[in-house]
Amino acid sequence: MIVRVAAAQYPIDAIASWDSYADKLSRWVGAAAGNGARLLVFPEYGAMELARSFAPEVWNDLQQSIDFVGAMRGKIDALHATLAEEHDVTIIAASLPERDEDGVAHNVARVVSPKGRIGEQRKLMMTRFEREQWHVAAGEAINVFKTPAGTFGVAICYDSEFPLIARAMSEAGATMILVPSCTDSEHGYHRVRVGCQARALENQCYAVQSPTVGEALWSPAVDVNVGAAGVFGPPDLGFPADGVVAMGAMNEPQWLYADLDLGAVARVRREGKVFNDKHWAEQPGVPRLKANVIEL
Repeated sequence: MIVRVAAAQYPIDAIASWDSYADKLSRWVGAAAGNGARLLVFPEYGAMELARSFAPEVWNDLQQSIDFVGAMRGKIDALHATLAEEHDVTIIAASLPERDEDGVAHNVARVVSPKGRIGEQRKLMMTRFEREQWHVAAGEAINVFKTPAGTFGVAICYDSEFPLIARAMSEAGATMILVPSCTDSEHGYHRVRVGCQARALENQCYAVQSPTVGEALWSPAVDVNVGAAGVFGPPDLGFPADGVVAMGAMNEPQWLYADLDLGAVARVRREGKVFNDKHWAEQPGVPRLKANVIEL
């Protein structure tokens, strides 16, 4: 099975209204689908541009940004579901912070299937900014999604830097680890990129990074955004020698496309020069996490 993936290098714009946001998202999804993509990955916190459509006291304040953007999740998800069905694509919607009934906020990515079904993955490992300034809490469940575009897990940004999360996804059947990211420096971008490449090596699978890019100096949450989309695999049989399948242009708004041969994952795990995936359990005392499998 070959799946064309589109990883967004997504600019945070000063979105003036819901209609402006809906038009932007429709254009982005339409462009990717028109280029044959069946799996579309949007970045971490990309939905925060919607805060700008409210009053200055909202988009100037971290906590009010959570309240107002999180409250729009139903409307945002419905738009994604409509576009996924219309274009017959699977979409990883840009993550957003959302409060539970108890008032605790979580960073939530949603997986939207072409059938209109929606699953979610909460970020599991929180950065210092999320812990100390934004007070966004960690999720608990690790999920793997079975979709028409393949079986994958979603490791949100910092999650990609912790191997046991991706390992649980791989053991539950994931052949792709999708990594929505939002980083404000080259250091942060490269930490996530190195994490993606390491996870692809360890699990002998694909890793796909989708970042926010550009400046949105009006926002205290996503003011500076640095990165490039990337698609990575294990540097072994059937994959590039350096493991880099595709790379975007640094900090430029664009879609990055790559055709992922999911059969190549099975082949490298079966016939590669090394068996990182198979040999994982041989590490002395290695702990194991479990992932839930959700069919969409």
